[in-house]
Amino acid sequence: MGAASAQSLTKTATFGAGCYWGTEKYFKSDFGSKMFLGSGKVVSGQVGFMGPSTAKANPTYKEVCTGQTQHVEVYNLKFDGDEKTYEDLVKHFFMFHDPTTLNQQGNDMGTQYASAIFCSDQKQMEIANRVKDELQGYLSQGRVPSYKGSHITTAITPATTFYPAQEDHQAYLDKNPRGYCNHFYRFTHWPSK
Repeated sequence: MGAASAQSLTKTATFGAGCYWGTEKYFKSDFGSKMFLGSGKVVSGQVGFMGPSTAKANPTYKEVCTGQTQHVEVYNLKFDGDEKTYEDLVKHFFMFHDPTTLNQQGNDMGTQYASAIFCSDQKQMEIANRVKDELQGYLSQGRVPSYKGSHITTAITPATTFYPAQEDHQAYLDKNPRGYCNHFYRFTHWPSK
């Protein structure tokens, strides 16, 4: 891939992996420092909500928790890097949550906890679908035994408007280190081809 194709990649990424506090923690604390060293880094981000373009504008946390707004809890991040960095971000996303449990992560159940990747451009869409298909192949071969199900349910859709969550939910686990988080690594190395 040449420099032109790397420059065309939007350097914003949006992921829904259950409760957004843990999603934020695993991207902010681990990506580029503990996992995928040298791949690039997350430079900033916010937790919030994203849903279909027909969803209610500016939902509150309480409204999203009802499951009626169609929004997903997400971490919307900015990153330094290129297409390989985005690919590694997608791989990292699949490693710390269970993408086989539809609208559920551990004790958290509801559409707001869906596994979702919201893509900012066509290149992100291609990369996310390629990585998802690769992971599904490994899962079908029994090479990723740590998920509950056998089929990846992650939705991969175009990004829409991002609505930041309230301020006390931003960097929540930094402020509350013993706060609720049900995320953990299902595996720590991406399977080799």
